[in-house]
Amino acid sequence: MEDGMMNRRGRGWRTVLLAGVSALSLLGTTPMMAVAEAPPGGMMVSYADVVAKAKPAVVTILTEINVPQDTSGQGGGDGSQMPPDEFFRRFFGENGPFQGMPFPGNPGGQGQGQGQGQGMGPMRPVPQQKGAALGSGFIVSADGTVVTNHHVVDNATKITVKLDDGTELPAKVVGFDAKNDIAVLKVEPKAPLPVIAWGNSDALRLGDPILAIGDPFGIGPTVTAGIVSARGRDLHNGPYDDFIQVDAAINHGNSGGPLIDEQGEVVGINTAIYSPNGGNVGVGFAIPAAQAQKVVEKIIQKGTIEHGFIGVGIQPVDEQIAGAIGLKEAKGALVASVVDGSPAAKAGIKVGDVVRSVNGTAISDPRSLSRAIADLSPGEKATLDVWHEGAEKKVEITIGKNGDQVASAGGDQGQAAPTEGQKVAALGLTVTDASADQAGQLGLPEGTTGVVVSDIDAKGPAADKGLEQGDVIESINQSPVTTTADLEKAVKEAKDAKRDAVLLLVNRQGQKSFIAVPLVQN
Repeated sequence: MEDGMMNRRGRGWRTVLLAGVSALSLLGTTPMMAVAEAPPGGMMVSYADVVAKAKPAVVTILTEINVPQDTSGQGGGDGSQMPPDEFFRRFFGENGPFQGMPFPGNPGGQGQGQGQGQGMGPMRPVPQQKGAALGSGFIVSADGTVVTNHHVVDNATKITVKLDDGTELPAKVVGFDAKNDIAVLKVEPKAPLPVIAWGNSDALRLGDPILAIGDPFGIGPTVTAGIVSARGRDLHNGPYDDFIQVDAAINHGNSGGPLIDEQGEVVGINTAIYSPNGGNVGVGFAIPAAQAQKVVEKIIQKGTIEHGFIGVGIQPVDEQIAGAIGLKEAKGALVASVVDGSPAAKAGIKVGDVVRSVNGTAISDPRSLSRAIADLSPGEKATLDVWHEGAEKKVEITIGKNGDQVASAGGDQGQAAPTEGQKVAALGLTVTDASADQAGQLGLPEGTTGVVVSDIDAKGPAADKGLEQGDVIESINQSPVTTTADLEKAVKEAKDAKRDAVLLLVNRQGQKSFIAVPLVQN
């Protein structure tokens, strides 16, 4: 079976994911591993000792899966002529990696639910047939605990782990974390197995040499070399993306195998690639060991993984937002919404607060806050450093369980008819007081307050910042707005204070975000 491929419009790129059928691959060039100077005498640098230490603990994972049988008569048996969204759904499962990304022929790009998908009628049962999948993994305990990617074993009806010496053992899934794409397996060996140790992925620097070990194409254990190309890559695969980018040559079947450092320790789990042609172009990604090890330990201890949850909607802090709220640097996670009854609401976190650290660990952006909270267990206590109304504040919070988020209003609710209103020239827009009828037309919850944007100057600062007709401005500079007079007064005060911008909290069909809008000073 072949890789799933997704064309990225306008860029000529396609993301290659090797799940189930042939594990997600890292594809890359194959530079010499040795990047340091050669020893005296011009001898070639060898990593044979490192490989000899690590390779015995790397395994091949063979699975049997149920895949829908193609009864349309339009596609080949290998899925090569299936529509891309159908190919991904059949082979990766409903909740596989990169769920929700747009596919050609599926512009909405929303994951197909259990009942029906966007733009599709109710899904009929599809006949099942047996399929095979190939991936890699590594042993972390002598009694048979194996780590791999979740997508390698997702929907598997039978799992076999093939050891480096060729021994095949049946395996069962101990637990998994689909959001981090990690699974833990267990085999029952007759004798203690070789193991590989976790390394320090936080110490990796750009240019550091790395090795990847796995079973590409099922040809047998293979070692490839490269360097760390980048850190902290976000593939929009999930809320906890923090990938290591590498250029090691890793191919179909390597997914779930270890990325190791010069000490032969695991610094990452090979997981994904970018490729323009389905081939090796040297842009691959691995889950950092610092992230994976925490998940694996929780799965081993409890058999399940529960991510922490505090119940806030967050967004980045840019330079204009930082200036508008008095922050010296554009770092942290700005709270755009707080779920009623959530841990954040109970702790007193307010819309407009900026989370600067969690338990002393600095928060640079929303992604780092998501990861920090996800690493905490429900019921655990945490201390947040928060920028609140122009001053630092410590907030004690009890972490909740992820999955209890309240769905916000949305969908195609239509737009309220534009009405005559008050022009605010400094922002380049016209606003009206919100009425109950307008709130209903805009898809907003009952009791929503603010002023409605009834007209936008196409050449004004509000338009430049993406405001639209029908948006509701709920606050300005973190002060509530209930009437057009409130907005006008706040704008005048900002201009008198010689501020360059004002910070607006904008509600668009139930989705809230802060937007810093420059002031026209005339």
